[in-house]
Amino acid sequence: MSYLEQSFSVKFDYKIYFTTALFHLENTILSNFFKERSATGGQKIYFVLDEGVALAHPNLTNEITAYFALNQEVKLIPDFLIVPGGEAAKNNNDLFDKIVAAVDTYGIDRHSYIAAIGGGAVLDLVGYAAAVSHRGIKHIRIPTTVLSQNDSGIGVKNGINYKGKKNFLGTFAPPLAVFNDETFLFTLSDRDYRSGISEAIKVALIKDPDFFYWIENHTTALVNRDTEKMNYLIKHCAKLHLDHIAGDDPFETGSARPLDFGHWAAHKQEQLSNFSVLHGEAVAMGIALDSTYSFLTGLLTEAQLQRILNVLVQLEFDITDPVIQINDATSPILKGLAEFQEHLGGKLTITLLTDLGTGKEVHEMDHQLLIQASAYIADFVKNKLSINSSNN
Repeated sequence: MSYLEQSFSVKFDYKIYFTTALFHLENTILSNFFKERSATGGQKIYFVLDEGVALAHPNLTNEITAYFALNQEVKLIPDFLIVPGGEAAKNNNDLFDKIVAAVDTYGIDRHSYIAAIGGGAVLDLVGYAAAVSHRGIKHIRIPTTVLSQNDSGIGVKNGINYKGKKNFLGTFAPPLAVFNDETFLFTLSDRDYRSGISEAIKVALIKDPDFFYWIENHTTALVNRDTEKMNYLIKHCAKLHLDHIAGDDPFETGSARPLDFGHWAAHKQEQLSNFSVLHGEAVAMGIALDSTYSFLTGLLTEAQLQRILNVLVQLEFDITDPVIQINDATSPILKGLAEFQEHLGGKLTITLLTDLGTGKEVHEMDHQLLIQASAYIADFVKNKLSINSSNN
């Protein structure tokens, strides 16, 4: 027997910029970025906008047009594609087709750029289309939500939902760069603004206890939309995610997914609720469930668990609802375990907590303990409501 073998590595690097008013004419961050990457052959840039962002910032396309009229390092395609925001962006395959059609129509080649402005779902959609068109067009992400600025928008994953399953089609393809503009956060609803904080709690609980304590000490400021505190949360959360990506398995070839702590139930809950529950809201409930399960298995003390649940409640998250409630072994949310294993490949791997800031991988979940965990959370919420009523 004879064979040939080759081995090679590919280096990826990208920067995450933090700025205010990215497309104001006096802001040179974006124009300097293109100047550093100028190439012959007429580079182009095509923008896809989240519909909610376009409505909240009605002058945005005019600002972009004026910006690239002044800064001509790349040629702006003046036809902006506006797509629905939220999970609808990933559920409609026609939107993917429209982006690919634009690549063909406008001759967007591998030296050109596709930029996405929006929440995480829109970034996922556009990133996937960019990654598979011409086997990879340079992709620029401009996240507009707390969740996408501190988590999904700064990672290496792209994808769309298919056959009713979250992220069934997708790629690992890092963006060329990410531009976090705080002004997009000012127009978010309180619900959307708060939702993304759950991902910061998640990464703090598995990687950084001091960050969890910081969140715990600043829940009031975060709920009240303190810009300085939110900017710190976003930047530190993004750093923790980037540190993880730089580790041994950035493209998730193994079965371990520590950054998916709380997500097996969250992904299923989103689907079962027909995505009426926001991703961050579902993650908060998933964190509550897996933290409580960690306590019931003896990994976490009750005092530690109650600190976690109290932080979630103080940030005004619902930590349970009828969809995620587990009453018996036939509860629909439990199907999320099998689907999570299928998505991971290999054996089931779930991250639980052994301490605030320390995760542990387990490979099975006891359904009876999950039923108990769900009941514990329901009782916790009931007692909170009872205390609040008596105080009023």
